[in-house]
Amino acid sequence: MPPTNANLTSGHLLRALFSLATPMLVQAFLQNLQNMIDLYFVGKLGSPAVAAVSASGNILFVLTPVLMGASMGTIALVSRFTGEGNHRLAAQTAGQSVPIAIFFGIIIGIIGQFFAPDFFRWMSIPDDVTALGLPYLRILLFTSFTMFVLFLGNAAMQGAGDAWTPMKIMALANVLNAVLDPLLIYGVGPFPHMGVNGAAWATAISQAVAAVTSLHLLVSGKVHLNIRFRDWLPDPHLCWRITRIGVPSSGQMLLRSLMNATLYSIVAPFGTSVLAGYSVGTRINIMILMPAFAFGNAAAAMVGQNLGAQKPDRAVKAAWLAVGVEAVIMVIASLLLVFFAPQFIAFFASEDPEAIRIGAEYFHVEAPFYICSALSIILSRALGGAGASVAPFVINAFTLWGVQVPAAVFLSQRYGTIGIWSAMAGTQVIHAIIVGWWFSLGRWKHKKV
Repeated sequence: MPPTNANLTSGHLLRALFSLATPMLVQAFLQNLQNMIDLYFVGKLGSPAVAAVSASGNILFVLTPVLMGASMGTIALVSRFTGEGNHRLAAQTAGQSVPIAIFFGIIIGIIGQFFAPDFFRWMSIPDDVTALGLPYLRILLFTSFTMFVLFLGNAAMQGAGDAWTPMKIMALANVLNAVLDPLLIYGVGPFPHMGVNGAAWATAISQAVAAVTSLHLLVSGKVHLNIRFRDWLPDPHLCWRITRIGVPSSGQMLLRSLMNATLYSIVAPFGTSVLAGYSVGTRINIMILMPAFAFGNAAAAMVGQNLGAQKPDRAVKAAWLAVGVEAVIMVIASLLLVFFAPQFIAFFASEDPEAIRIGAEYFHVEAPFYICSALSIILSRALGGAGASVAPFVINAFTLWGVQVPAAVFLSQRYGTIGIWSAMAGTQVIHAIIVGWWFSLGRWKHKKV
C-alpha cells in the first residue's frame, strides 16, 4: 500500500512525484467516469433524457473555474504551511473548505433557482429536453455545496502530500452513484421511479456521502491534517488568502472555457461534419492531457511544500522533473495520434467519413505540439502551487485572446480548417516559451502567501 503522506521535502524526487501523480490521475478518470455512469443509465430513457443530462453537464462546467481556483488556493497554502512544519495553520486552512463551500453553494443554489431556465434558453435547447433538464440541473445546483466540500477537502489532503485518500473517496462516490442510479432512475423495489431526476439525486447523495467521509477523515487526524471543529468557523483572513491565490486560477479556466466556445463558433460555419470531427478531437484531447494536469497538481504540492521548507532548488527540480516525465508521455501520445488518428476518430464517429478526415487533419497538425502543452500546464500549476498565480493568468489571457483567437479567425479565412489548427498549434509553442521563460526567472521562489 502506498504511503499515506509522501515525503515531498526530502528523499527521492521521482518516487514522491509518482506517489502523488498516480492517484491524482486515477481520481481524474474517476471524476469523468461518474458522468459516464449517469449517461449510461439515463440512456435507456431515450434521446431527450440523454440530451438533458448532457446539456446540464455543459452548464455545470461553468462551475469548474470556481472549483479549480478554490482548490489551487487551498493546495498552495496547505502545502506551504506543511513544508514549514506549521501543521496547525495547515489544518486551519483546510478547515476553511466548509465555509467557502457553503458560501459558493448558497450563491450557486440561488442562481440555479432563478436563472436555470435562462441557461437552457441561451443554449437554444428544445422544449422537450429543457422540461427534463431543468429539474435535473436545479437539483445539482441546489446541492452543489457538497461538491465544493468534496473538492476542497481532497485539495487539502493533496496539499499535505496525500493523494491516495482522495482517490479512494472518489472511488467510493463512483460505486455509490452506480448503485443508486438504477434504483432511483427506474424505481427498483421500494425506491420511487424518478427518471432523469433520479440521476441527479444519485449524484448528489454520492457526493454528499463522499464529502462527509472526507470531512470525517480530516477531523479524525488520520490524513495528517488534524482539523478541529472551530477550524470550520469562517476566518476572513485565511479565506482571503485562499481567494487571492485562487481567483487568477479561476480566471485562467474561465478564459479557456470562453475561448473553447469561441473556437466552436469559428469552426461551425465549415459544416456539421467538420464540427463533429473537431468535437471528437477535443474530447480525445481532454483525455490525452489528463496526465499533464495530474503531474501539474503533483508539482504544485511539491513546489509549495519545498518552498515552505526553504528548499527552492528542490522545488525547481520537482517542477522540471514533472515536465520531463510528462514530455515522454506526450511524445508517445503524439506518435500514436499522428499515425493512427483516423482509427481514434472513427471509434466515436464511424458513420461520417468527412468527420474522420477532419479529426485526423486536426491531430496531424496539433499532436506534434502536445509536448508544449505539457510544459505550459505543469509549470503553470507549479507557479500556482507557489502562490504566484497571477503571472499564469496574464500569460494565458495574452496567448489565448491576443494570439490564438485572432490568428484562428485570420487563418481560417485564408486556409480553412488547416488555418485554425495551425493557430492552435502555434499558440501552444508561444505559450510554452513564455511560461518557461517566466518560470526560469525564479521570482516565484520569493512569493509570500
